[in-house]
Amino acid sequence: MLGMAAAVLFFIAFLINAADIGTNDVFSSTNVMLLGLTALALHLAGIGAHRTGHTTGRRPWSRS
Repeated sequence: MLGMAAAVLFFIAFLINAADIGTNDVFSSTNVMLLGLTALALHLAGIGAHRTGHTTGRRPWSRS
């Protein structure tokens, strides 16, 4: 999920930079890009990952 958020932030930073949109200092393309890098780093660290687990504790294909 954070990887997709990073991609969206990178795209917004690209649009701000390519269209030469005048924004204030908070929403400059560099700051949006840094937010994207932070989201990407958290994604690669495993934070925000969807984890699933089996409730039975055994593999569905194993024989008992």
